[in-house]
Amino acid sequence: MSSIGTMLRYASDVCTPRVFKVAAVCRTSDAGDRCIGHAIQSDFAPSARCKGGSVRSMSEVHFYPKARRSQPSHESLMRVRAVTTPVSSPAVTTKKRVFTFGKGRSEGNKSMKSLLGGKGANLAEMASIGLSVPPGLTISTEACQEYQQNSKQLPGDLWDEVLEGLKIIEQEMGSYLGDPSKPLLLSVRSGAAISMPGMMDTVLNLGLNDDVVAGLAAKSGERFAYDSYRRFLDMFGDVVMGISHSLFEEKLEQLKETKGLKLDTELTASDLKELVAEYKNVYLEAKGKDFPSDPKKQLKLAVQAVFDSWDSPRAIKYRSINQITGLKGTAVNIQSMVFGNMGNTSGTGVLFTRNPSTGEAKLYGEFLINAQGEDVVAGIRTPEDLTTMKNCMPDAYKELVENCEILERHYKDMMDIEFTVQENRLWMLQCRAGKRTGKGAVKIAVDMVQEGIVDNRSAIKMVEPQHLDQLLHPQFEDPSAYKDHVIAVGLPASPGAAVGQVVFSADDAETWHAQGKSAILVRTETSPEDVGGMHAAAGILTARGGMTSHAAVVARGWGKCCVSGCSEIRVNDVDKVLIVASHVIKEGEWLSLNGSTGEVILGKQPLSPPALSGDLETFMSWADEIRRLKVMANADTPEDALTARNNGAQGIGLCRTEHMFFASDERIKTVRKMIMAVTPEQRKVALDQLLPYQRSDFEGIFRAMDGLPVTIRLLDPPLHEFLPEGDLDHIVSELTTETGVTEDEVFSRIEKLSEVNPMLGFRGCRLGISYPELTEMQARAIFQAAITMTNQGVKVLPEIMVPLVGTPQELGHQASLIHSVAKKVFTEMGSSIAYKVGTMIEIPRAALIADEIAKEADFFSFGTNDLTQMTFGYSRDDVGKFLPTYLSKGILQSDPFEVLDQKGVGQLIKLATERGRKAKPHLKVGICGEHGGEPSSVAFFAEAGLDYVSCSPFRVPIARLAAAQVVI
Repeated sequence: MSSIGTMLRYASDVCTPRVFKVAAVCRTSDAGDRCIGHAIQSDFAPSARCKGGSVRSMSEVHFYPKARRSQPSHESLMRVRAVTTPVSSPAVTTKKRVFTFGKGRSEGNKSMKSLLGGKGANLAEMASIGLSVPPGLTISTEACQEYQQNSKQLPGDLWDEVLEGLKIIEQEMGSYLGDPSKPLLLSVRSGAAISMPGMMDTVLNLGLNDDVVAGLAAKSGERFAYDSYRRFLDMFGDVVMGISHSLFEEKLEQLKETKGLKLDTELTASDLKELVAEYKNVYLEAKGKDFPSDPKKQLKLAVQAVFDSWDSPRAIKYRSINQITGLKGTAVNIQSMVFGNMGNTSGTGVLFTRNPSTGEAKLYGEFLINAQGEDVVAGIRTPEDLTTMKNCMPDAYKELVENCEILERHYKDMMDIEFTVQENRLWMLQCRAGKRTGKGAVKIAVDMVQEGIVDNRSAIKMVEPQHLDQLLHPQFEDPSAYKDHVIAVGLPASPGAAVGQVVFSADDAETWHAQGKSAILVRTETSPEDVGGMHAAAGILTARGGMTSHAAVVARGWGKCCVSGCSEIRVNDVDKVLIVASHVIKEGEWLSLNGSTGEVILGKQPLSPPALSGDLETFMSWADEIRRLKVMANADTPEDALTARNNGAQGIGLCRTEHMFFASDERIKTVRKMIMAVTPEQRKVALDQLLPYQRSDFEGIFRAMDGLPVTIRLLDPPLHEFLPEGDLDHIVSELTTETGVTEDEVFSRIEKLSEVNPMLGFRGCRLGISYPELTEMQARAIFQAAITMTNQGVKVLPEIMVPLVGTPQELGHQASLIHSVAKKVFTEMGSSIAYKVGTMIEIPRAALIADEIAKEADFFSFGTNDLTQMTFGYSRDDVGKFLPTYLSKGILQSDPFEVLDQKGVGQLIKLATERGRKAKPHLKVGICGEHGGEPSSVAFFAEAGLDYVSCSPFRVPIARLAAAQVVI
């Protein structure tokens, strides 16, 4: 849009058609050059030239009145007539690194996030559509990348570009950096292409020194000037000079105590002057040198500090946790300061255009009178509701509401906005797509379709698969049951339920999580350094901070239950205790959190799984209309099958028969008799006893999946997995009692079952080939159950899957056996049904000779867990010993057992699919490993032409959405 180079009037003024002349637009012909949409701020002849590009001729822009909720984007607000003046090819120029913006003009736009970062791109976009944005400039992410590659030295001519951009800001504001008579103060903020809340650094009020603060005091009042100065000294010291914030905080608290004050706002101008002197001493004490008073030196150091923050431990950990890779670095946004701390006609706030937790279509945010933005975002002061602003500053509030509507319609999304009011004038500081919970994401998507803002296909892209994962998290079974155990209520910052043992540090939360414990991280307030522990914890509880504090924003992004701003609690980190009224809760004690209500509950409260309904059903129906990939479920019991169907599964892609054997003591004892049997006759007796159990289970599953296919895998694991656990004497004793076999026979049998590497040993089809009566029993149970259910009016579509095949002969042997049993059962029961016999492709050799195996198979199902294990040569049971090292060193980008290895395992899948279908064109192909519910893996399977994926019942909606998003 900004490539059109238009200057929009303030959107709320649009009411009658008007015509504006527009500045010329630089359009470089060199695709590598970044000077795109650069508006030349002067009158010019049609043949005028901008350095590095051609110039478009003057355009006329017509504005037309629109209804209040209509689309106020460029496309609908204006009609453009432009004629390009042909010019000769431009001279080659150096790469542009600095992009300026101000109300009605910008050198960037929202599509340039990879270069300008999300914040810079959106500032440029807001400026270009006419919103009141303080003028500024953005240093590109490529400059950050050069800085990192250049031993952390600013690229040669970058500083000159920054100073040129600074001149444009100074001219627009009529004030100048370092000039006491017309002081310009700046904010310096980070901004990567992907939002990383609180992970990188910010400096406000830059440009102050002893001379400038005197000029500012004369212009805007002493108290305001020295309050801004002490804030700058604190923030610059902490962010740029590496001086601990606590050293400044200590001086502030000492001064308040000496003066008998409680609040920062009670400090007088004289008090603040005293504090400034104390803060300067902190620099001398901590660094042995004076605070740098040259504003341009301050700016240069601040830019370097923001670039350095890209590689800070907290930023690296956040990117690792969120699997953010491939970014060049952070941009730096330098903007003219606007002040929310100029008295009671000023303030600052953060808002979402819709409720990010519930999706409700009303403004949701917080506001602080006489404060700066960091006070809200950092959770330093607990803010008030937006109604405070509505009552105190009605005109600014009205303009803010209009801007929110403009931004929602323009970006076609729910927006997260930071703003400041300076002496009743509204300034928009930032906008970005708002982070939201799963519940919020679905409601927002559905509502925006119904409001005509987006279409179905766009709505499907607005919900991330992990949003659905959040919706599938457990809730409390009965919230009314724990009412007597509620000890405090905070802000419901991120919904859901969490139960865990209390810990007081992020490091402890990570340690406990690694030990398999569920932890509740309790902090006075969280900071970006806590992200590792926040991610590891089941839930987060803070004493301070609002709904847009660090803890709240990060937790919502992860779907992590969080209760913030709980002022009733006292956190003692030293003694590791949490005090709430008369309750003293020690580390390790159980606590429950309700992130939807803000309740803090004593003890370990029971949880229950959630259900799909309402907006989610509507949303999922849109996804189902678009996707081509079928989604099945892995389910081993009738109950699992019903859950899968309710979650939208189109059949069962994997029913593991061995899981049925553990359902009761009688079953497992019968299995052990079968294992201990020495002769086929003895084995058959035990198998005959197992047959009714298997048949009954299959009947329940067929009933639950009426009309949908059910793929049943024959027995797969090594037989030793069914033996008792414990030392050898105990196992022998138990088996002797259970099976009636002598101790010597048991010892002998165990010895024969013993394997060095059981996962590559006597399992899968090798069992069925060695003990054909085992395959016969399972096939008989399947066919008998199928015909029984068919006779009861249930439509049954059974598919029998032979596991761990590596040769076509193995599959041929088992298929022949199954067909033989089918004929016998059909004859005995006087009825027949259609069925399929296929195989799991889990061995790399099977993938390579898939064309031969396909001749014996009706379908392939890739067992990606074992296929990954055998392709990498990693044992799933032992990979934990080295995988964390591999991930931290970048040897692997992700756990291959969670995210499909597309270059290796993925290529085997593609190859096997192509070769299998070459031999049998209509071969049905799917996957049934854990990867079936992982979004990026699902996308790969869809693109590889598979027919279906199969995953756990609760991940079915995630796979359905991922399959739809591939198509879009």
